Amino acid sequence: MDTEKKLELIKRTPTEELLTPEDLKKILNSGVKLKHYIGFEISGMIHLGSGLMAGAKIADLQKVGVDCSVFLADWHSWINNKLGGDLQVIQRVAVGYFKEGMKMSIKIMGGDPSKVKFILGSELYHNNDKYWQTMIDVAKNMSVGRAKRSITIMGREEGADHDLAKYMYPPMQVADIYIQGLHIAHSGMDQRKAHVVAREVGLKLKYSPLMVKGKQVKPVTLQHHLILGLQKPPVWPVPKNQLQSLWSTMKMSKSIPDSAVFIHDSEADIRRKLRKAFCPVGEVGFNPVLDWAKHIVFVCRDKLTIARPEKFGGDIEFKNYIELERAFAKNKLHPMDLKNAVAESLIEILKPARDHFAKPKYKKMLEELQKLKITR
Repeated sequence: MDTEKKLELIKRTPTEELLTPEDLKKILNSGVKLKHYIGFEISGMIHLGSGLMAGAKIADLQKVGVDCSVFLADWHSWINNKLGGDLQVIQRVAVGYFKEGMKMSIKIMGGDPSKVKFILGSELYHNNDKYWQTMIDVAKNMSVGRAKRSITIMGREEGADHDLAKYMYPPMQVADIYIQGLHIAHSGMDQRKAHVVAREVGLKLKYSPLMVKGKQVKPVTLQHHLILGLQKPPVWPVPKNQLQSLWSTMKMSKSIPDSAVFIHDSEADIRRKLRKAFCPVGEVGFNPVLDWAKHIVFVCRDKLTIARPEKFGGDIEFKNYIELERAFAKNKLHPMDLKNAVAESLIEILKPARDHFAKPKYKKMLEELQKLKITR
């Protein structure tokens, strides 16, 4: 596969931003074996937005020969008070439920989880003076103001009074990238600020700089699409100048369970959640059901079949997302028919994860997490 083909695969949906294509092309042309990671806080059950979006991109990166890894960020989760701020619980969930859930997400989206490296943060940091030197090196090249502005990567409000540990989170996240020698740092769009910092300090670091063929370089950052939650936005219709900012706040969230489909949801739950979904007639600019069709259904399947009674026009088949969007925009497709079709496709797509977590060993992991009744 030549460089242009590789770039095309890496840039395709669900990639939303690549910083920068030119830098990535240079690294690809260098002939070095590229290393990737995506990091996750351990904060509860895995939904389509976290699992499948990451899985889709990992599958693409594997196709172009990139070594992929998933970083289980237990210390970051502890700093951010996830799962009650109990580090032992966080670590147990990370290497149990969360690791298994991400393996299934990668498999569902066409990747090979057996070739993905899973790294627990505390194992990387243990007896690793060089990591802490790198973290301080990063922090020395960041301002306090930049750390405060980056607080939003934790889902925290900028400008609020936070404990000191939370301001250590951004330089630690950047140090994670450099200590592992990663060429591609991957996340959702909500982590963009940390990745921009990683690029800004890239040529200034003395400890653990990223080197390619003897030259110090910046890591490439890849941000994937944030799929919408199913709930109605607080402002409707959404003003065009607020669309980008509102999209981020309306992303799928485990803290609003019916806004999200989890990878192991039952068939009944998937149908119920989709039936209630926000899906205005003819609306294609801000429509979670269409968003899921584009970024999940048509990534996993080459068609979407709408089952309808003959009196309503009979079954109709769409072979790509553009056809589907056009039909919906012209009111040729009823919202409930679209919801039902997407629900049935998701039920089929997610069957491997449902089956996996029905096995006693993995069911126990899921049940332990559910008993915590903690969404953060």
